[in-house]
Amino acid sequence: KLKQMTCLLKEKLCRIWRHIRRSNASKTQLRTLFSASSLLQNSPSSFCRHRRSLEISEFRSEAMHSSHLLLEEPIRMTSILEPSKSSFFPALTKIVGTLGPKSRSVEVISGCLKAGMSVARFDFSWCDADYHQETLENLKTAVKSTKKLCAVMLDTVGPELQVINKTEKAISLKADGLVTLTPSQDQEASSEVLPINFDGLAKSVKKGDTIFVGQYLFTGSETTSVWLEVDEVKGDDVICVSRNAATLGGPLFTLHVSQVHIDMPTLTKKDKEVISTWGVQNKIDFLSLSYCRHAEDVRQAREFLNSLGDLSQTQIFAKIE
Repeated sequence: KLKQMTCLLKEKLCRIWRHIRRSNASKTQLRTLFSASSLLQNSPSSFCRHRRSLEISEFRSEAMHSSHLLLEEPIRMTSILEPSKSSFFPALTKIVGTLGPKSRSVEVISGCLKAGMSVARFDFSWCDADYHQETLENLKTAVKSTKKLCAVMLDTVGPELQVINKTEKAISLKADGLVTLTPSQDQEASSEVLPINFDGLAKSVKKGDTIFVGQYLFTGSETTSVWLEVDEVKGDDVICVSRNAATLGGPLFTLHVSQVHIDMPTLTKKDKEVISTWGVQNKIDFLSLSYCRHAEDVRQAREFLNSLGDLSQTQIFAKIE
């Protein structure tokens, strides 16, 4: 069908050219016809899709009513081309799927794409850029095999307080036991000491404040989270009393302090490094701005993305947490 349309269109364009060479056509008409001819010659399918943008119908109308142009046969595009179907317009609602340890294989990602996932989220709260790059390569393979488009979202860490457990050994805490929160990440996490990623905690809390520590992605479970009460501030360390027994497993735990403002930037230094390297390399479609607190956070993120050039068109997803 496309070949038939192309041949018929070429024939009609040739007829117009012959008449134009013998007439006083306007520059606009010449430019329009030249664009149409070039596009038809190089990409017939593109010509059909973009025929309106080339203003062929307008040219036809001018040519038919011009005293200088007498066409042997008017071009009736509607008799050749069919209107676009309503299903051509994509849905604007996005379904975001986080690609993690159990959802990063080509097979699983392909299943997610077929089910309707349209954005793949890469959470940089855990693992390094190399790990996420391997997952992204699997996503690209899945996109090619399923022929389903999928955007890429980089999720920042933001001003999130974290307890670092490098050994990934389970940590058992007893009720009414003492535990020290320290910014010294060189120490090994244990039932007595929990290293954190923030050196200003001691200046932000006081005796009696409540601190919640939960296993990452399992926050809220009674057996994998613990409530701590500040008992003493000693230098940069915060000594707490555990109010319940719990076992913390995995490499990462989140820490929340009730009614205390943590003075950390929304877009941290680590976030900027990841965005300017992994984000630029892969030209991310979305930036998920974690712990977004006010409009200025979005403005600063926009300015930073614009400064990187390639990410000036990256959209910002503000997470109100």
